[in-house]
Amino acid sequence: MILLSSEELKSRASNIKLVLSDNDGVFTDNGVFYSERGEELKRYSIRDGMGVERLRAAGIETGIITGETSPSLVKRARKLHIELLYLGVGDKLARLDDVLRDTGLRTSEIAYIGDDVNDVGIMEAISVSGLAACPGDGLHFVEPFVHYRCAAPGGYGAFRDYAEWLIALRAS
Repeated sequence: MILLSSEELKSRASNIKLVLSDNDGVFTDNGVFYSERGEELKRYSIRDGMGVERLRAAGIETGIITGETSPSLVKRARKLHIELLYLGVGDKLARLDDVLRDTGLRTSEIAYIGDDVNDVGIMEAISVSGLAACPGDGLHFVEPFVHYRCAAPGGYGAFRDYAEWLIALRAS
């Protein structure tokens, strides 16, 4: 875990304009239900959706960057009015340049939450000047690159936990 002073955390939080998130393991519990037709269902927490709304009310947008191309994710993002949606991304760090170009933001204005080895590259880049987190059940691979480990596991309020932490830092 990256330890920063409370003053540095507050300063970084005040600069955040976008929270990027992985999908599976953050917004979902990593589970998927399959039938003979293929993927059928993924579970999303309503609390995490409220986290997206709370961030938006605080002036922070949300984006999702994921290796998957799930139709359920597209529908969920639409419902939450998440416009920055990067699907089928194999190398999230390489896509960070696209995010910066698309948004006009600097890395110091971005926060990220992810849970597994495929998030490490982008988390390492963002953690230098932005803020990074993982769900409570995030794997040990991400631990050296996070400023905050959520109390809640992925799919059960981890995103909301991170949103509330950022909002509280900005308010203090």
